[in-house]
Amino acid sequence: MQKVRVGVVGVGHLGQHHARVYTELPNCELVGVVDIDRKQAEKLARMHKTTAYTDFRDLIGKVDACSVVVPTIHHHEIGRVLLDAGIHLLVEKPICTTVDEAHDLIQIARRTGAILQVGHIERFNAAIMRLREVASAPAFIEAHRLGPYDPRIKDIGVVLDLMIHDLDIILNLVNSPVVHVEAAGVGVYGEKEDIANARIHFASGCIANVTASRITPTRKRKIRVFQKDAYLSIDYIEQELEIFQRVRIPNAQPGMPNVSIVRRKEKMERREPLKVELAHFLEVVTRGGEPLVKGEHARDALALAVEISELVKKRLGDFAGLM
Repeated sequence: MQKVRVGVVGVGHLGQHHARVYTELPNCELVGVVDIDRKQAEKLARMHKTTAYTDFRDLIGKVDACSVVVPTIHHHEIGRVLLDAGIHLLVEKPICTTVDEAHDLIQIARRTGAILQVGHIERFNAAIMRLREVASAPAFIEAHRLGPYDPRIKDIGVVLDLMIHDLDIILNLVNSPVVHVEAAGVGVYGEKEDIANARIHFASGCIANVTASRITPTRKRKIRVFQKDAYLSIDYIEQELEIFQRVRIPNAQPGMPNVSIVRRKEKMERREPLKVELAHFLEVVTRGGEPLVKGEHARDALALAVEISELVKKRLGDFAGLM
């Protein structure tokens, strides 16, 4: 089978890992890396024995597929040119800065037949993939995504930076329209929010309480799902699922409980989510079909994140001076 010719646009902190993983996958050839920082592009090109470019347009005609790993404000500009050229794209999350931009990329992909996958990498976490199999009709979801400040992230607040991961997971799990959202947040290092909390009500009756922070000393990535017959707890970092299952006790004595809680822990085989994600992308490019995270999924997560960000922005003044 002919190898897929791939490129990476943006080889900074995350993009260099895309380049590395592509060189580790057997069904593709890394044709080139692009960065406006010529020295960085040349450094990665030497490392992976490929070609360095400073203009993403130089990849047109040379690649079949591409990762776009640049600041979010450039996703639409770069994405629309490459999609229009028929190049299959994996665009890092969030898909764009606005829903209109996201919709435009989706329309171009439909017109040209190019694959548009978005890098909501937690969908490829082994524990989340297992959660999708055992979760059914969630009634309440609680998610915490906390971590230290990263000075590289300047163009978006914590909702679009971190919380959007959990919003995508929750929308996929609940699969019901959002009917009401409440949110608040605090900006610490600048005008953008660095801590945020949202309470999301769904038509199904499910409620999700989601917290994100990028000023917490230690990293924490957890999501808990409560449903009629079980409580499911995921540790994203450990790729671990803990299940508390309600079971009936046959022939229970009169006056004694007829149900019990059985606890079990499932430790997943640890896999690098990025490698699983890029392997899936190449599989879709090669064999056809739809990616696990389509542009439409990313657009819906973005729409909810933007709504939360706007609510947070309105209330930021209420919390001024607290930090």
